[in-house]
Amino acid sequence: MRKACKSNLPALIFLFALLMLWQLGAMKVNAAYILPTPVQILQKLWELRIVLFTEHLPATMLVTLVGLIISLVLGLGLAILMDASPFCRKAIYPVVVASQTIPTTAIAPLFVLWFGYSIWSKVLVTVLITFFPITITVYDGLQSAKVEMTELLLTYGATKRDIFFKIKVPCTLPYFFSAIKMAIPLSVIGAAIGEWLGAQSGLGYLSRRMMTQLDGAGVFAPIVLMSAVAMLAVALVALLEKKMIRWRGEL
Repeated sequence: MRKACKSNLPALIFLFALLMLWQLGAMKVNAAYILPTPVQILQKLWELRIVLFTEHLPATMLVTLVGLIISLVLGLGLAILMDASPFCRKAIYPVVVASQTIPTTAIAPLFVLWFGYSIWSKVLVTVLITFFPITITVYDGLQSAKVEMTELLLTYGATKRDIFFKIKVPCTLPYFFSAIKMAIPLSVIGAAIGEWLGAQSGLGYLSRRMMTQLDGAGVFAPIVLMSAVAMLAVALVALLEKKMIRWRGEL
C-alpha cells in the first residue's frame, strides 16, 4: 500500500497543482456560468447526488456496458478473422480504418432519427468509437506471436487450434488488456456524446440540460463523475491484468 502511494505521489502532486491553478483562475474570472471552481463543482455533485446516482449514472453505465460488450465481440471477431485469413485482412482492415474517419457528432443525430431516444442510438455511437482500438490492438497482439514458436509446434504435430490457444492467446493477452483500458474511457465518451445529442436521461443529457440553464457547475459535475467512474474501471482492469499476467514482468 505504501509503495503504491509513493509511486502515485508525483501524479497526485501534479493534480493538486492543476486544481489549485483552476481554483485561482476561476476565482479571478468570477463567472461561474463560464468557469466554475472545483469547490463549486463538488458542491453541485453533492446537491445533485440523488438524481445523479439513481437516474443518470445508471443510464450512462448501461449504454457504456452494452456498447463495450458489443465492441468486444465485434473487435475480437474481426481481429481473429483478419489474423486467420490474409484475404479477410485486406478486405476488412481498410474498412475498419475508414470507419474512424466518420465524424461522430455528424452521424450521431442520424442514429437518433433511426432509433429515437432508445438506448440503441447511444449504443451505436459507443460501438463506432470503441471497436476500432480493440480490433487493431488485438490483431497486433495475434500477429506478435513468434513464427519460430509456431513452426516448432507444427513440427510436433500441433493443430491450428493448439497454436491459437497455446501461443497466440498468451501473446495477445497484454494487448487485449491494453485495448480494454483504451476502450473504457472511449465507451464513456461515446455514451456521453449520444446522450448529449439525443436522450431523456444520462450524464451527457444532464450536462446539456445544465448548459441551457447557464449552470457551469452543473455542466461540469456529470463530466467529473464520468471521469471518476472511467478511471476506477481502468484501475480495476489494470488490477485484473496484474493478477492474470504474472509472467509479463519476466519477459
